[in-house]
Amino acid sequence: MTHDVTIEPLYLLHTQPDPQRLAAWAARHRLLDSQGDLGYALHALLHAAFGEHAPQPFRYLDAEQGLLAYTRLNAAELTQRAALADPDVSAALGLGQTLHHQGLSARKFPAQWAVGHVLGFDVRVRPIIREGKTGRERDAFLAAVEKAAGAELERSEVYVQWLRDLLARQGGAELVDARMTRYQQLGVTRKSQKGGADDVRHSRLVGGPDAVLTGQLRVTTSQAFAQLLVNGLGRHRAFGFGLLMLRPARG
Repeated sequence: MTHDVTIEPLYLLHTQPDPQRLAAWAARHRLLDSQGDLGYALHALLHAAFGEHAPQPFRYLDAEQGLLAYTRLNAAELTQRAALADPDVSAALGLGQTLHHQGLSARKFPAQWAVGHVLGFDVRVRPIIREGKTGRERDAFLAAVEKAAGAELERSEVYVQWLRDLLARQGGAELVDARMTRYQQLGVTRKSQKGGADDVRHSRLVGGPDAVLTGQLRVTTSQAFAQLLVNGLGRHRAFGFGLLMLRPARG
C-alpha cells in the first residue's frame, strides 16, 4: 500500500520596508550596529509582526526592491497577523498599503520540482566554516588560503566551491555553475545568550564575509529541493542570508 506525501504550500512574501522608520525602530531598540547591517533588526521586526510564524529565510534587497521571504502562510493569513502588529512595526516593515506601495503581498511558489530541472539562482550567503572542536566561525577563503601553503587562490572560486559542497551536504540540488557578483566584509549584530551577573543578552558585532553568488543549479530530489527553499542555505539564515531567489535558466 502506498502513502501519499503531504506537500505543504509555500509562498514568497514581499514587503516594502520604510527606510527611515526601519532605521528609527532599529536605533530605538539598539539593533542598528556601527556598520549599518539591518539583518538583526529585520529579524526582530518579523518576529514582532508574525511571532512564531515569522518568515525566513529572508533577504532585504534595497529601499526600492524591498524584502523577500519564504513562508507557509498565505496572503490572507499574513494579512490577518499583520493587522495585529504594533503600528510602528507594521510601518517599518511596510505591511500596510501607502501612497507609494500596496503593502505586503504573497504569491504561491511551486512545491514540486522535476528532477533534472535546471534553474537560475541568486543567493546572498555568509561563506564561513566552523573549525574543529572550538566551533569558531571562519571565512572559508582564509581557511582555504591557510591550507594552500602559498598557492594563489581566487576568492570567487573558493566561495563557489564552498557553495557546491554546501549543496551536496544539504541535498536537493547540485551546482551547475556560479560566480560571485558581490563581496564585502561585514560585521553583523548578534545577541549573546542570557547569563552572567546581570542575566541579560548583550549585543556583539561579528565580522565575516558577505557575498552574493549567481548561477545555475539542477534539482536532484524534488522533496529535498522544496525543503531547501524553506530552510535556506548556510548559516545566519534568520538574519538575511541564505534565501534562494530563483529564475528560469539561461537558454
